[in-house]
Amino acid sequence: MTKIAIIGGTGVYAPKLLEDVRMVAQKTPYGDVEVAVGGFQGVEAAFIARHGAGHSVPPHLINYRANIMALHMLGIERIIATAAVGSTFHEFKPGQFVLADQFIDFTKNRKATFYEGGASGVIHCDMTVPYCPALREALAKSGAELDLVIHNGGTYVCSEGPRFETAAEIQAIKILGGHLVGMTSVPEVILARELGMCYASICLVTNFAAGITTGILTHSEVVEVMRKSLHNIHSIIVSALKHISRERDCDCVRSLPDTGVGQ
Repeated sequence: MTKIAIIGGTGVYAPKLLEDVRMVAQKTPYGDVEVAVGGFQGVEAAFIARHGAGHSVPPHLINYRANIMALHMLGIERIIATAAVGSTFHEFKPGQFVLADQFIDFTKNRKATFYEGGASGVIHCDMTVPYCPALREALAKSGAELDLVIHNGGTYVCSEGPRFETAAEIQAIKILGGHLVGMTSVPEVILARELGMCYASICLVTNFAAGITTGILTHSEVVEVMRKSLHNIHSIIVSALKHISRERDCDCVRSLPDTGVGQ
Protein backbone atom coordinates (compact mmCIF):
# COMPACT_ATOMS: atom_id res chain seq x y z
CA MET A 1 0.00 0.00 0.00
CA THR A 2 1.21 3.49 -0.85
CA LYS A 3 2.18 5.34 2.34
CA ILE A 4 3.75 8.62 1.20
CA ALA A 5 2.54 11.36 -1.13
CA ILE A 6 3.97 14.47 -2.72
CA ILE A 7 1.79 17.49 -3.40
CA GLY A 8 3.43 19.64 -6.03
CA GLY A 9 2.84 23.38 -5.77
CA THR A 10 3.59 26.20 -8.20
CA GLY A 11 6.16 25.06 -10.76
CA VAL A 12 5.90 21.39 -9.75
CA TYR A 13 3.23 20.01 -12.05
CA ALA A 14 4.51 16.60 -13.17
CA PRO A 15 5.50 13.57 -11.06
CA LYS A 16 9.04 13.47 -12.47
CA LEU A 17 10.26 11.80 -9.29
CA LEU A 18 8.21 8.68 -10.04
CA GLU A 19 8.83 5.72 -12.32
CA ASP A 20 6.25 3.40 -13.89
CA VAL A 21 3.54 5.96 -13.25
CA ARG A 22 -0.10 4.94 -13.39
CA MET A 23 -3.02 7.31 -12.99
CA VAL A 24 -5.68 6.54 -10.39
CA ALA A 25 -9.09 8.24 -10.57
CA GLN A 26 -9.98 8.35 -6.88
CA LYS A 27 -13.60 9.11 -6.04
CA THR A 28 -14.25 10.99 -2.78
CA PRO A 29 -17.34 12.55 -1.16
CA TYR A 30 -15.91 15.94 -2.19
CA GLY A 31 -15.13 15.21 -5.83
CA ASP A 32 -12.95 12.99 -8.00
CA VAL A 33 -9.17 13.39 -8.01
CA GLU A 34 -6.55 12.22 -10.51
CA VAL A 35 -3.61 10.84 -8.54
CA ALA A 36 -0.35 9.66 -10.08
CA VAL A 37 1.06 6.58 -8.37
CA GLY A 38 4.51 5.18 -9.06
CA GLY A 39 7.81 4.28 -7.44
CA PHE A 40 11.07 5.97 -6.55
CA GLN A 41 14.05 4.70 -4.57
CA GLY A 42 12.16 1.46 -4.01
CA VAL A 43 9.24 3.26 -2.38
CA GLU A 44 5.74 3.51 -3.83
CA ALA A 45 4.44 7.05 -3.72
CA ALA A 46 1.54 9.17 -4.90
CA PHE A 47 1.63 12.59 -6.53
CA ILE A 48 -0.95 15.36 -6.93
CA ALA A 49 -0.36 18.60 -8.81
CA ARG A 50 -2.07 21.04 -6.46
CA HIS A 51 -2.89 23.58 -9.18
CA GLY A 52 -3.65 21.03 -11.89
CA ALA A 53 -1.73 20.61 -15.13
CA GLY A 54 -0.20 23.86 -16.30
CA HIS A 55 -1.29 25.77 -13.18
CA SER A 56 -4.94 25.88 -14.23
CA VAL A 57 -6.54 26.14 -10.76
CA PRO A 58 -5.97 29.27 -8.61
CA PRO A 59 -5.25 28.82 -4.90
CA HIS A 60 -8.65 29.96 -3.64
CA LEU A 61 -10.50 27.45 -5.89
CA ILE A 62 -8.44 24.31 -5.19
CA ASN A 63 -10.56 21.44 -3.92
CA TYR A 64 -8.37 20.83 -0.87
CA ARG A 65 -10.80 18.45 0.80
CA ALA A 66 -11.03 16.19 -2.25
CA ASN A 67 -7.22 16.13 -2.64
CA ILE A 68 -6.48 15.22 0.98
CA MET A 69 -9.35 12.74 1.24
CA ALA A 70 -8.22 11.04 -1.98
CA LEU A 71 -4.75 10.52 -0.53
CA HIS A 72 -6.22 9.24 2.73
CA MET A 73 -8.41 6.75 0.87
CA LEU A 74 -5.33 5.50 -0.98
CA GLY A 75 -3.67 4.70 2.33
CA ILE A 76 -1.33 7.68 2.51
CA GLU A 77 0.13 8.34 5.96
CA ARG A 78 2.69 11.04 5.16
CA ILE A 79 2.52 14.06 2.85
CA ILE A 80 5.45 16.16 1.66
CA ALA A 81 4.20 19.32 -0.03
CA THR A 82 6.10 21.95 -1.98
CA ALA A 83 5.27 25.63 -1.91
CA ALA A 84 6.54 28.88 -3.38
CA VAL A 85 6.55 31.64 -0.76
CA GLY A 86 7.46 35.25 -0.23
CA SER A 87 9.64 36.17 2.74
CA THR A 88 9.08 38.93 5.30
CA PHE A 89 12.24 37.92 7.16
CA HIS A 90 15.63 39.02 5.79
CA GLU A 91 17.33 35.85 7.07
CA PHE A 92 15.10 33.81 4.72
CA LYS A 93 16.44 34.80 1.32
CA PRO A 94 15.24 34.03 -2.22
CA GLY A 95 16.51 30.65 -3.35
CA GLN A 96 16.63 29.25 0.19
CA PHE A 97 14.32 26.60 1.63
CA VAL A 98 12.25 26.83 4.81
CA LEU A 99 10.34 24.07 6.59
CA ALA A 100 7.35 25.82 8.14
CA ASP A 101 6.51 24.77 11.70
CA GLN A 102 3.56 27.11 12.38
CA PHE A 103 0.90 28.92 10.39
CA ILE A 104 -1.40 31.93 10.67
CA ASP A 105 -4.62 31.70 8.66
CA PHE A 106 -5.65 34.80 6.68
CA THR A 107 -7.93 32.90 4.28
CA LYS A 108 -11.61 33.84 4.04
CA ASN A 109 -13.74 31.51 1.94
CA ARG A 110 -12.25 28.00 2.12
CA LYS A 111 -13.67 24.76 3.43
CA ALA A 112 -11.14 24.07 6.18
CA THR A 113 -12.57 20.99 7.91
CA PHE A 114 -14.11 17.59 7.25
CA TYR A 115 -16.26 17.98 10.37
CA GLU A 116 -19.30 20.14 9.67
CA GLY A 117 -21.76 18.69 12.14
CA GLY A 118 -24.52 16.24 11.28
CA ALA A 119 -23.27 12.77 10.47
CA SER A 120 -19.62 13.91 10.51
CA GLY A 121 -19.98 15.34 14.02
CA VAL A 122 -18.45 18.40 15.64
CA ILE A 123 -14.76 17.77 16.25
CA HIS A 124 -12.08 20.13 17.56
CA CYS A 125 -8.65 19.05 16.30
CA ASP A 126 -5.41 19.86 18.11
CA MET A 127 -3.17 22.09 16.00
CA THR A 128 -0.43 22.98 18.49
CA VAL A 129 2.34 21.77 16.15
CA PRO A 130 0.65 21.56 12.73
CA TYR A 131 3.64 20.51 10.62
CA CYS A 132 5.08 17.08 11.45
CA PRO A 133 8.37 17.42 13.40
CA ALA A 134 9.57 14.00 12.28
CA LEU A 135 9.09 14.75 8.58
CA ARG A 136 10.67 18.17 9.01
CA GLU A 137 13.70 16.64 10.70
CA ALA A 138 14.13 14.14 7.86
CA LEU A 139 13.95 16.94 5.29
CA ALA A 140 16.36 19.12 7.28
CA LYS A 141 18.92 16.29 7.43
CA SER A 142 18.51 15.80 3.71
CA GLY A 143 19.16 19.48 3.02
CA ALA A 144 22.27 19.47 5.19
CA GLU A 145 23.65 16.42 3.36
CA LEU A 146 23.13 18.20 0.05
CA ASP A 147 24.77 21.42 1.30
CA LEU A 148 21.56 23.38 0.66
CA VAL A 149 20.36 26.21 2.87
CA ILE A 150 17.23 24.80 4.51
CA HIS A 151 15.84 26.48 7.62
CA ASN A 152 13.90 24.16 9.93
CA GLY A 153 11.21 26.42 11.35
CA GLY A 154 9.24 29.48 10.31
CA THR A 155 5.69 30.79 10.51
CA TYR A 156 3.73 30.52 7.27
CA VAL A 157 0.96 33.08 6.77
CA CYS A 158 -1.67 31.91 4.31
CA SER A 159 -3.51 34.62 2.38
CA GLU A 160 -6.61 34.07 0.28
CA GLY A 161 -5.11 35.03 -3.06
CA PRO A 162 -4.97 34.96 -5.96
CA ARG A 163 -3.66 38.53 -5.64
CA PHE A 164 -0.40 39.25 -3.88
CA GLU A 165 -0.53 41.05 -0.53
CA THR A 166 -0.35 44.81 -0.01
CA ALA A 167 2.67 46.38 1.66
CA ALA A 168 0.45 47.24 4.66
CA GLU A 169 -0.67 43.62 4.98
CA ILE A 170 2.95 42.47 4.95
CA GLN A 171 3.82 44.94 7.69
CA ALA A 172 0.93 43.58 9.78
CA ILE A 173 2.12 40.03 9.10
CA LYS A 174 5.61 40.95 10.30
CA ILE A 175 4.18 42.39 13.52
CA LEU A 176 2.25 39.14 14.09
CA GLY A 177 5.44 37.11 13.67
CA GLY A 178 4.91 35.77 10.17
CA HIS A 179 8.04 34.85 8.23
CA LEU A 180 6.61 33.36 5.03
CA VAL A 181 3.62 34.32 2.92
CA GLY A 182 1.83 31.91 0.60
CA MET A 183 -1.65 30.95 -0.57
CA THR A 184 -2.01 27.18 -0.20
CA SER A 185 -0.77 25.63 3.04
CA VAL A 186 -4.14 26.33 4.69
CA PRO A 187 -6.37 24.35 4.74
CA GLU A 188 -4.14 21.59 3.35
CA VAL A 189 -2.19 21.11 6.58
CA ILE A 190 -5.38 21.27 8.69
CA LEU A 191 -7.19 18.64 6.65
CA ALA A 192 -4.20 16.30 6.79
CA ARG A 193 -4.08 16.62 10.57
CA GLU A 194 -7.83 15.94 10.86
CA LEU A 195 -7.22 12.59 9.18
CA GLY A 196 -4.18 11.75 11.32
CA MET A 197 -1.72 12.21 8.45
CA CYS A 198 1.80 13.61 8.81
CA TYR A 199 2.33 16.75 6.73
CA ALA A 200 5.42 18.84 6.01
CA SER A 201 5.95 21.66 3.54
CA ILE A 202 9.18 22.45 1.69
CA CYS A 203 8.83 26.18 1.16
CA LEU A 204 11.07 27.73 -1.48
CA VAL A 205 11.54 31.47 -0.97
CA THR A 206 11.05 32.97 -4.42
CA ASN A 207 11.04 36.65 -3.44
CA PHE A 208 10.87 39.14 -0.61
CA ALA A 209 7.26 40.12 0.07
CA ALA A 210 5.50 43.35 -0.93
CA GLY A 211 7.00 46.50 0.54
CA ILE A 212 10.21 44.65 1.40
CA THR A 213 11.19 44.16 -2.22
CA THR A 214 11.65 47.35 -4.26
CA GLY A 215 9.93 46.13 -7.42
CA ILE A 216 6.50 44.79 -8.31
CA LEU A 217 5.73 41.10 -7.81
CA THR A 218 4.93 38.85 -10.75
CA HIS A 219 3.81 35.24 -11.00
CA SER A 220 6.29 34.60 -13.81
CA GLU A 221 9.14 35.54 -11.46
CA VAL A 222 7.89 33.01 -8.92
CA VAL A 223 7.64 30.25 -11.53
CA GLU A 224 11.13 30.98 -12.86
CA VAL A 225 12.77 30.75 -9.42
CA MET A 226 10.90 27.52 -8.77
CA ARG A 227 11.97 26.11 -12.13
CA LYS A 228 15.63 26.75 -11.34
CA SER A 229 15.23 24.97 -7.99
CA LEU A 230 13.34 21.87 -9.20
CA HIS A 231 16.43 19.66 -9.16
CA ASN A 232 17.19 20.62 -5.56
CA ILE A 233 13.58 20.02 -4.50
CA HIS A 234 13.64 16.54 -6.03
CA SER A 235 17.00 15.81 -4.39
CA ILE A 236 15.78 16.90 -0.94
CA ILE A 237 12.74 14.64 -1.13
CA VAL A 238 14.64 11.61 -2.41
CA SER A 239 17.44 12.02 0.12
CA ALA A 240 14.94 12.43 2.97
CA LEU A 241 13.48 8.96 2.43
CA LYS A 242 16.26 7.20 4.30
CA HIS A 243 15.64 9.42 7.33
CA ILE A 244 11.91 8.68 7.55
CA SER A 245 11.26 5.88 10.01
CA ARG A 246 8.98 3.03 9.01
CA GLU A 247 6.75 3.44 12.05
CA ARG A 248 5.20 6.76 13.02
CA ASP A 249 5.72 8.01 16.54
CA CYS A 250 4.57 11.61 16.38
CA ASP A 251 1.56 13.52 17.64
CA CYS A 252 0.10 13.75 14.11
CA VAL A 253 -1.24 10.23 14.43
CA ARG A 254 -2.74 11.07 17.83
CA SER A 255 -4.41 14.32 16.82
CA LEU A 256 -7.97 13.09 17.42
CA PRO A 257 -7.73 10.46 20.17
CA ASP A 258 -11.47 10.54 20.92
CA THR A 259 -12.39 9.50 17.38
CA GLY A 260 -9.75 6.88 16.64
CA VAL A 261 -8.59 8.83 13.57
CA GLY A 262 -5.01 7.97 12.65
CA GLN A 263 -4.87 4.96 14.97
